[in-house]
Amino acid sequence: MSVLLFGVSHRSAPVSVLERLTVSDTDRPKIVEALVRSPAVSEAMLVSTCNRVEVYAVVEAFHPALEAVGDVFGQHTGMSVSELTGHAYVRYSEAAVEHLFTVAAGLDSMVVGEQQILGQIRTAYTEADQHKSAGRTLHELAQQALRVGKRVHHETGIDRAGASVVSVALHRAQATRNAGADQPPMRSAVVFGAGAMGSLATSQLARDGVHEITIVNRTAARATELAEGVAERYGVTAYGTSFDSMAEVMADADVVVTCTGSVSSVIGVADVHSALKQRTNPAPLMFCDLGIPRDVDPVVAALPGVHVINIEGLRDDEETKAAQDDAVAARGIVAAELSDYLAAQRQAEVTPTVAALRQRAADLVEAEILRLQSRLPDLDTAQRDEVAKTVRRVADKLLHAPTVRVKQLASTGRGDHYAEALRELFELKPGAAESVSASEAGIAAHGDSDSH
Repeated sequence: MSVLLFGVSHRSAPVSVLERLTVSDTDRPKIVEALVRSPAVSEAMLVSTCNRVEVYAVVEAFHPALEAVGDVFGQHTGMSVSELTGHAYVRYSEAAVEHLFTVAAGLDSMVVGEQQILGQIRTAYTEADQHKSAGRTLHELAQQALRVGKRVHHETGIDRAGASVVSVALHRAQATRNAGADQPPMRSAVVFGAGAMGSLATSQLARDGVHEITIVNRTAARATELAEGVAERYGVTAYGTSFDSMAEVMADADVVVTCTGSVSSVIGVADVHSALKQRTNPAPLMFCDLGIPRDVDPVVAALPGVHVINIEGLRDDEETKAAQDDAVAARGIVAAELSDYLAAQRQAEVTPTVAALRQRAADLVEAEILRLQSRLPDLDTAQRDEVAKTVRRVADKLLHAPTVRVKQLASTGRGDHYAEALRELFELKPGAAESVSASEAGIAAHGDSDSH
């Protein structure tokens, strides 16, 4: 069995597609239930946030499972398979595990290092467990992913990375304003995007002394909600609006911060031209483009009276470099944890075969001891016990080296070949290993459920 990931996120799809894929709290169990009803899927977990929808499924074969997932989401969204696949990413086996660990570490979020995703993964697993769609594989995977995320936040400064980028960009903007002439501090700002990065930006602006903040979002209601929150927390004047009024709100802003998560530019040359025509503010129009990819058309930077600061231009800053170092350290932890997890899984794959081999040896030993008792009935109890111990000890010693070695070799990624060799060499019955595995899985699942 392997893990299949089917996902759509802010990195692969525009907001309009993400909105169609949004899964409500009531729909999430229904979708998971529909997935596990498919013969191609044995376990399923759905991670759903405002910026991503990802299914982690335990499957026997790749193509039938992918088709089943596509069908379920097609029914949920009304989108065709071709529409979905045009915006989706698919990972299988080790790549799916690596992606989940990366997500849990906050390395795939719009705001690098944000911790909210850990709670969302925990919620996804808890719901799957409650609805009996998570078995042993997803239990181990989800628990390990949560441990990876916690370790990354504990051992690195990754949770400061997103905030540091916003802070550095705004300070660079103020320094650039003061370069040509002594300009007053920035007092008015426009923030494009009402997601996690937009929330960070508004908070940083308020702390830096900006008195008036306008939040622009595809959905005006979400912008208004964020504006009301920042106004209440910091005592600033804040408004929410939609993209329809972008030129008007940019016209007299001291700084425009963009962090929409769009896969293409949202502010073009025509929009900026229109804003400049209405502008009465003598200072240059400052853009802090924090979008990846860029929210502001690169041509905008060539316009007179405009200055654009983007992510690439911040990479030489010491604070930004420190954030990058934290990200590198976090990726190192993810890589190490992935290696350990995969090695343990590969060893677990050969465990049923090893158990079946030991059981076969035990059966043979017991049969020979019974045979000996029938041939030498005059042996007393102490003698029979000593002979039995000796035979069992010999069998254990003979099996020790091959069973230890096969577990070691399993971690190299070819464990199934070594397990097959053991089955051939020792004439293990077909299905013997699988029956031991099923028995162990049942015991483990019973133990897991008792612990909740």
